[in-house]
Amino acid sequence: MKQIYLVLTFLISCCLLQAQNELPLKGIAIAAPAKQDVNRFVKFINEELAPRNINTMVLRVDYNYEYKSHPELVNKSALSSEEINKIVEACKNHQIDIIPQINLLGHQSWAGSIEKLLEVYPEFDETPHVEMPEEYEWPNEDGLYCKSYCPLHPEVHKVVFDLVDEIVEVFQANAFHAGMDEVFYIGDTKCPRCGGRDKAELYAGEVTKIRNHLASNGKRLWIWGDRLIDGKTTGMGMWEASMNNTYRAINLIPKDVMICDWHYERADPTAVYFAMNGFDVATCSWRKPEVALKQQQMLKDLKANATDEMKNRYRGMLHTVWTSAGNFLDMFYAEDSKEVNEATTFKALFKAS
Repeated sequence: MKQIYLVLTFLISCCLLQAQNELPLKGIAIAAPAKQDVNRFVKFINEELAPRNINTMVLRVDYNYEYKSHPELVNKSALSSEEINKIVEACKNHQIDIIPQINLLGHQSWAGSIEKLLEVYPEFDETPHVEMPEEYEWPNEDGLYCKSYCPLHPEVHKVVFDLVDEIVEVFQANAFHAGMDEVFYIGDTKCPRCGGRDKAELYAGEVTKIRNHLASNGKRLWIWGDRLIDGKTTGMGMWEASMNNTYRAINLIPKDVMICDWHYERADPTAVYFAMNGFDVATCSWRKPEVALKQQQMLKDLKANATDEMKNRYRGMLHTVWTSAGNFLDMFYAEDSKEVNEATTFKALFKAS
């Protein structure tokens, strides 16, 4: 009898330990679908995300919604509130939290095109002296990857916060993703407001301003984590980390900001860096199944071997999709495809139950 009791105690302890170390966040970050793909996207939510127990969707909306507050910033063929409601209802039915995203600070242009904010409000441009090329190439003499808005412009936050508030409301969201990744233009020497200022303080000031605005309405800020990592010391370079000193902002921003920590070529263990600095963190995968699975196991191992104070900061996995929603669905439903891509990595990471 004693042996049976000991075995049962051991099995119960193992089950409790396994449950304790499970990763609570199972998510996907993807662009909002085009109009013609909304119904197919809803079907994907119902038939693919739900069986995989996906509980979080970061949806990149940017200017692809018919904003009432600033109709001048609406892209052609933007989604209507009715189309958004189809997505919201599907997610609500399956307990999937939607976190809408608008790229703030950086990513105000792409290749040779200006995004809506700087197209309509060119006065917000951090680097107006840098002209957009007819044919974009990288690298280039101007160091142009994506434009940024000036975080110290006195009018910029009135505009972007109107959009943030509206998009959070229409998606019935409790959090908002501000992007904030790959910011190369910040504190430009020719900017009359930012020139000569500490880039880490500028970056931290913008994160804090956005966070405080959201917190005043009971919402939480999510951002990508790359600008908070020292690119030189880690050897991670200018894309997955910062080479312009914004990394020092990690000690200057509020600890309730949710960090999305992306690395796509290796399973870099930077989740522990964010957790040890007091942040909740999700590890982000992309298009290499072997890397994604290593990241997932690493996160479980970190959680299993963490103190009680650290355990809950390792939130889980957020799979990122950087093609259009339509292209992703094509890849996902492709029959007999041997291609390794974002969709096959997603399937490897999250098995249907």
